[in-house]
Amino acid sequence: MSGNMIIVGMADLNVCKSPGALTTLGLGSCIGIAFHDNINKVAGLAHIMLPDSKQIQNNSNVAKFADTAIVKLLQDMGKIGAQRQNVKAKLAGGAQMFAFNSTSPSMRIGDRNIEACISILKMLRIPILANETGDNYGRTVELYADTGKFVIKTIGHGTYTV
Repeated sequence: MSGNMIIVGMADLNVCKSPGALTTLGLGSCIGIAFHDNINKVAGLAHIMLPDSKQIQNNSNVAKFADTAIVKLLQDMGKIGAQRQNVKAKLAGGAQMFAFNSTSPSMRIGDRNIEACISILKMLRIPILANETGDNYGRTVELYADTGKFVIKTIGHGTYTV
């Protein structure tokens, strides 16, 4: 990690300009959604826990939910120079960390998070350049504002860049 690395916590989001970078640790069923404007060298990263703020009573933390975090991340990036038409997305996380015998939607939080993010990005016409989601293992990610490089680190499944 570089000295310009900003840590994004769980149910949190942040933005930066080049030469900054963002990281979020321990994505299980949560989604790390990375936005990058390659022209203006602006990056944004959110650690999303749940798909929909309308399903939860205590929903004041906009970074916690896919439907509100994505909108807020785009707004915050715009404030530091990103242009919406240049923004591209990369996703990681959404794992099924534990085996359940139930097919109940409440037990499929990773899948629901993936579906919500993809649906919202499609509605907002934001292209998805990489989608490293699902499976049954955790991830830590790093996003670099200068290049848009999205580094995904796993335990037992290697480290790779998309």
